[in-house]
Amino acid sequence: MPEAKIAPSILAGDFANLEYECKRMMKCGSDWLHIDIMDGHFVPNLTIGAPVVTCIRGALPKGESFFDCHMMVSDPERWVDDFAKAGSDLYCFHYEATTEHVALIDKIHAAGMRAGCAIKPKTPASAVFDLVPKLDMVLVMTVEPGFGGQKFMKDCMPKVEALRSKFPELDIEVDGGLSIDTIDFAADAGANVIVAGTGVFRAQDPQEAIAALRAAVNKRQLK
Repeated sequence: MPEAKIAPSILAGDFANLEYECKRMMKCGSDWLHIDIMDGHFVPNLTIGAPVVTCIRGALPKGESFFDCHMMVSDPERWVDDFAKAGSDLYCFHYEATTEHVALIDKIHAAGMRAGCAIKPKTPASAVFDLVPKLDMVLVMTVEPGFGGQKFMKDCMPKVEALRSKFPELDIEVDGGLSIDTIDFAADAGANVIVAGTGVFRAQDPQEAIAALRAAVNKRQLK
């Protein structure tokens, strides 16, 4: 099982002070920064686009921070080059947003980024089995994509278990409702990349929260 990676979702941060918030998360021990891109079409919410990612990258150089861009957008092929130029390290598209999965993965890699594929709560894990040999990560959504602060859906964990059993070296990310109260479910199922928004940003001690999330994943790895 790959090493634990904690990726706070900046959606839960203060958008008036994104540079400060991102640097704060890195100082608190984050491995990645999870950047939620929503287009108001694939999901009902609207967040940020490539120009904002460009600005954040200007404040946090490549090599010092890893941008995990979760593309909750229709026509994900359209934005690959823009996000590569903006400084994205990983471009995670939704399985449900395209029918040309292999071509999209190839385009992401050609642009110099890692490729991830996200699945909604109602999409089975088996949908991505054939894609995994070409993917760098699979994201199992544990809430319906579109808004932060939703309740963790424990019944998504069998999908994580299935993926971990079949692909022991794959980065498996979980996103939605993760906190110190729910992390054990995700860690025990085999997730190693943990996205947490309010569970980190609104914690009394974010550094302690990140350390606790990492410890839960590491504890599972020792079993």
